[in-house]
Amino acid sequence: MFDFAVFGSLFLTLFVIMDPPGITPIFLALTSGRPVKVQRRMAWQAVCVAFGVIAVFGICGQQILDYLHVSVPALMIAGGLLLLLIALDLLTGKTDEPKQTKDVNVALVPLGMPLLAGPGAIVSVILAVQKADGAVGQVSVWAAIIAMHVVLWITMRYSLVIIRVIKDGGVVLVTRLAGMMLSAIAVQQIINGVLQVVRGA
Repeated sequence: MFDFAVFGSLFLTLFVIMDPPGITPIFLALTSGRPVKVQRRMAWQAVCVAFGVIAVFGICGQQILDYLHVSVPALMIAGGLLLLLIALDLLTGKTDEPKQTKDVNVALVPLGMPLLAGPGAIVSVILAVQKADGAVGQVSVWAAIIAMHVVLWITMRYSLVIIRVIKDGGVVLVTRLAGMMLSAIAVQQIINGVLQVVRGA
């Protein structure tokens, strides 16, 4: 009653795309300076948002894109531009946003979407759900999605220990590093979207 090949294939695909180890410095940079309880809550919120978005697109993703007349490349380019704006703020040290608004933005955007539930993960899930054969295939696909989000939560939840070790100076360094990494991810996402447009033309 379980297809380990389908589970393993989708889990590995999502692991590479969502990149739990790579999300650690970005999460630390975006949540630095907040109480531990708030950081833990934001990690949980980000994973819940990502899972919610992935679940919605897994169930009716193709219909949503068709209804809105949005292509996958357009989704990739839009996500890349949004990530690039966040990356520039991290690189320039702009943290003058009101704390309450900042908390909400970090948990929902960019952590929940488009960083975790980005275009790559969304498209992979849509294709996996469409290709899954019968109930066994569907159970295996959704088990992989749930397992991936559990891994993401564990990674972010226990990465908070790093903040206590590196102190304020290290947080600044991690913030700049996260901004550089995030900008590279954003640019690559935009390039991938443009390339898909050119190939489809």
